[in-house]
Amino acid sequence: MNKDTINIILAEDEPALGMIVKESLETRGFSVRHELNGALALDAFHEKQPDILVLDVMMPKLDGFELAKKIRVENEEIPIIFLTAKSQTEDVLEGFHVGGNDYLKKPFSMEELIVRIESLLSRQTVQKTAAIYELGDYSFNFPKQHLIYKEEVTKLTHREAHLLYHLVLKKNKVLDRTFILKKLWGNDDFFSGRSMDVFITKLRKKLALDDELEIVNVRGYGYKLITP
Repeated sequence: MNKDTINIILAEDEPALGMIVKESLETRGFSVRHELNGALALDAFHEKQPDILVLDVMMPKLDGFELAKKIRVENEEIPIIFLTAKSQTEDVLEGFHVGGNDYLKKPFSMEELIVRIESLLSRQTVQKTAAIYELGDYSFNFPKQHLIYKEEVTKLTHREAHLLYHLVLKKNKVLDRTFILKKLWGNDDFFSGRSMDVFITKLRKKLALDDELEIVNVRGYGYKLITP
């Protein structure tokens, strides 16, 4: 693994601990941006588009769990490691429930943190390599957000790619409308529903070159991607 290309956002509100972790990771070749609260870390996530997030749970303005929830609405794949002084089972379960991939209890060794980081990144690389789907005459490269027809590449938006990804996972079955609205839009109100309908229409147009592909509306339930 070439660590020179790996960007980490570290959210830790204890300045001394954050600096120690940052400097230790940087001596091993990682690029680290350290933020002192969850709100700044969310801004950094949007600006930096990191490879992995290391989040303290107890932070001002936006705690680690709430930050992870917001990030998961936008990005389902980026690995998240929680750092916490908490050890109760319910806290650990909450961390995984909101989208965490791993959980490290303070105090921890730097070597253990590095092993966890490298393990998650290696696992993600394997998953991304496999995340190319054949849809009739199209290929859908989910990690790159590319829809390919023969040699013509159409770049999808982040939300288009994630909506198509969930349709592909449930191909020839109904994708529940409420589930996908809450997953990608954060709620299932009227305006979010209308927005999703617009995205479905866009995807239909982009898949129109293959007559055997169709996204159908299953009234009262959701949508179904019909494939050969």
